[in-house]
Amino acid sequence: MAECCLVRGRELAQSLGSVCGPPPPLASLSLAYCSSLKDASVLSLIPALGPRLRVLDLSSCVALTNQTLQAICTYLTHLSVLRLAWCKELGDWGLLGLGEPIKAPSQEPQPHEELEHWASSPKDLFPQPQGPSLLVLQALRELDLTACSKLTDASLTKVLRFPQLRQLSLSLLPALTDKALVAVAKGCPSLERLALSHCSLLSDHGWAQAASSWPRMQHLNLSSCSQLTEQTLDSIGQACRQLRMVDVAMCPGISIASVRRFQARLPEVTCIQSRFVGGADLTLTL
Repeated sequence: MAECCLVRGRELAQSLGSVCGPPPPLASLSLAYCSSLKDASVLSLIPALGPRLRVLDLSSCVALTNQTLQAICTYLTHLSVLRLAWCKELGDWGLLGLGEPIKAPSQEPQPHEELEHWASSPKDLFPQPQGPSLLVLQALRELDLTACSKLTDASLTKVLRFPQLRQLSLSLLPALTDKALVAVAKGCPSLERLALSHCSLLSDHGWAQAASSWPRMQHLNLSSCSQLTEQTLDSIGQACRQLRMVDVAMCPGISIASVRRFQARLPEVTCIQSRFVGGADLTLTL
């Protein structure tokens, strides 16, 4: 039902049997780009989906918040694929299963503030447990959090611990740093596909620590990661011997020469995207 912009969850829940009978044995449901969906609608739908659901795609349902995520973690614990790309209202508290903290009236909002700040706050300001965290979804094989721009290291370092996860996208997360990269490497050692494009805080140092954890890596997207240099290519080339596709397009610190050396070391890599590497001036090609 992707791109059905007028679909609402309450009517879907009725049609799926939450009112008239037992839930149907659905295995997969896509509501991607259903922009009218709100938390209330999805919350009425999720309990009707039943325990057999394995694939849920809510990509670009931009109004959904932590309430929806916590309902997923409560009712749909057998999911193997969860896609939440561009759900930009999701935050650290939702991934951790915590309620939003109550901020003091004089406190300015700080969207990327570390959770440790709240540890020294009065109890009435500290976020309280509200539901299970993302960690309960241990059956996950694919997780897409692309452009969930409120997410930071504070939650990602704690919940991305899925030993069997095969595919992960954390592209377009502006606050993602080497700390989260290393934590993901340790927590998700079976990754075969990883997308980290436009994560501008990642550095060679982070990849030097992370690459050795991913011997199964086959597809890697690092496009527009502005701090990376050929040192990252060296780290990846030494550790990720199963690579088939690498995207380093628009990485100004990586040169065409280093890409060619990388290709020579790993001839089995069938596709290297290297458009505008080395700080090429894009205006000259437009």
